[in-house]
Amino acid sequence: MAPFGLSLYRLLARGRTAARTERAERPAGRLIWLHAGDDEVAGSLAELGRRIVEEDGHPVLLTASTLPQSAPEGVILQPAEADTPATVTAQLDHWLPDAIIHAGSEVRPALIHTAAERSIPQAMIEARAPRLPSDRDGWWYPGLMKASLSRMQEILAVDEPAARALRKVGVGTTLSITGRLEQPSAVLPANAAEHEALARLMNTRPVWLAAGVPQAEEAAVIEAHRAGLRHAHRLLLILVPEMPARIDGLLPELEQREGWQVASRLMDQDPTPETEVYLADSAELGLWYRLAPITFLGGSLAGSGCIRNPMEAAALGSSLIHGPRPGTHGALLGRLGAARAARSVASGADLADALSDLLSPDRAARLAAAAWAVTSEGVEVTERAHLLLRQMLGEA
Repeated sequence: MAPFGLSLYRLLARGRTAARTERAERPAGRLIWLHAGDDEVAGSLAELGRRIVEEDGHPVLLTASTLPQSAPEGVILQPAEADTPATVTAQLDHWLPDAIIHAGSEVRPALIHTAAERSIPQAMIEARAPRLPSDRDGWWYPGLMKASLSRMQEILAVDEPAARALRKVGVGTTLSITGRLEQPSAVLPANAAEHEALARLMNTRPVWLAAGVPQAEEAAVIEAHRAGLRHAHRLLLILVPEMPARIDGLLPELEQREGWQVASRLMDQDPTPETEVYLADSAELGLWYRLAPITFLGGSLAGSGCIRNPMEAAALGSSLIHGPRPGTHGALLGRLGAARAARSVASGADLADALSDLLSPDRAARLAAAAWAVTSEGVEVTERAHLLLRQMLGEA
């Protein structure tokens, strides 16, 4: 007999109108369903999906409220649908998953119990403090949550506070604390010959990069570079505007107003020993991250949020400076900040101070090492989750 809370949950859900979703065709073979209950775990699930496809050959369905911009080959992206009996039944009939892995904080009772009734194995990874889908909480919550989570073969919690919250609703011996999943690789490519040639031209010069800078932040970057030149007169700024069209206007402005020597990558110019600003576009950011020990994340100071993924620079050994506006990268910058792997600034003057401080090579190296450690964490957790899936399928 279904728990009373589940029966009530299903009854109330029947009155909800679910938006119609066009479902992709189900591929042949054993299919694994990965559901991201929080937006920030969707990218990590895509990385797990890549491993499943490449190493096991199983197609993967990834559902989330906010989907990653792209997915590895073999990973099907679909928006999360409503957790109602009719919708869940239609999904399970269509996808016929061989296993379901939930991640994050969201617990979907209709999906969990209907899948359990069909003997589909399920687990929860990178689990957080549990919650029902948006606006679905009610007085039946504790019993329903316990009944739903008891259907999991194993629950891997992200940290101790999450584990305490899970124990509070009745999770028992299936719970362990493992940490965060691995993030998708953010390493951008670069032409090795170009890197070698430019590194030789820049020689031992101190270099910093301002990546994805909107026009509203140009004055702050210029102020910071001006201050940096007072500490290191050979300092080179690689400036990548948010819009490449700004390069044509910036070049004469910087030469005439600041009196700086400026070169442009788009004009096939190389930096000389006298070049103080090198203008480039985002097409070769992998090259600039490799050449610059310090990166300012444009858009975070006076824009609408970081233009670029902070992990791109961190994965290539560049120390990070960012403003108070993370945009869509708040969770990543929060992790980097907690690990003391990034410097946060609030103004152009703060940016200048942070740059001057990081011109000390040992300080920049400590920040970069901490940032790289954040980008590389989670590999063992993803391997543990992958092994758990194989055990659920009887393949381990």
